Amino acid sequence: MSDKQRILVVDDEPQITRVLRRSLTSHGYDVRVASDGVAALQTFGDWPPDLVITDLSMPNIDGLQLCRNLRAISQIPIIVLSVKGEETTKVQALDAGADDYVTKPFGMDELLARIRVALRRAQAEKSDGEVSSVLNVGDFRLDLENRSVVVKGMEVHLTPKEYDLMVYLVSHPGKVLTHRTLLAAVWGGESVEQTEYLRVFIGQLRKKIEPNPATPQYIVTDPWIGYRFLPG
Repeated sequence: MSDKQRILVVDDEPQITRVLRRSLTSHGYDVRVASDGVAALQTFGDWPPDLVITDLSMPNIDGLQLCRNLRAISQIPIIVLSVKGEETTKVQALDAGADDYVTKPFGMDELLARIRVALRRAQAEKSDGEVSSVLNVGDFRLDLENRSVVVKGMEVHLTPKEYDLMVYLVSHPGKVLTHRTLLAAVWGGESVEQTEYLRVFIGQLRKKIEPNPATPQYIVTDPWIGYRFLPG
């Protein structure tokens, strides 16, 4: 049995699937393709992949519904390919369960980097076993039992809500987190429209953890969509 990591590519544009199959195969991945969500779900059942790359606009089951269907049965990483400028649709895809998105037209180097990040994160989550009381990610060390945060060896004092937000960010390194996702996770489902909460608390966190809050390197903004935590 092959020990190559498996990637399922879902897109109804044959030229896209040909390019992706050729490039991903040349980088050591085992690749299969599907032309729509129905075929993707069938392939998923017969040949469980390690990661799914899907377009959004497809016949039968589209990319949004595919994300929802996959997320109902699996925590597999999902990367969405989205037409540039469709910010609302990107948000919908991320809220539907996608882990990341890459805009079309895309650079293969960027896509490969996003794939590596998603696969590393999935592997780390799989190998964790029991949930550790300490999170060590990049420049950050969070002691969940003592509710302490250390950045590059220096302890940072956070309010309870700042701490809750920090834990969620650190637990999802490299992943695009929409405003609604963060608000629901930290403030609850009834607060998903209160984006001003998020702006205030992200601003406060940046003042406490960023070397230069004006040009953040840890909590970066994905315009109109949300935030991405880069641990350094």
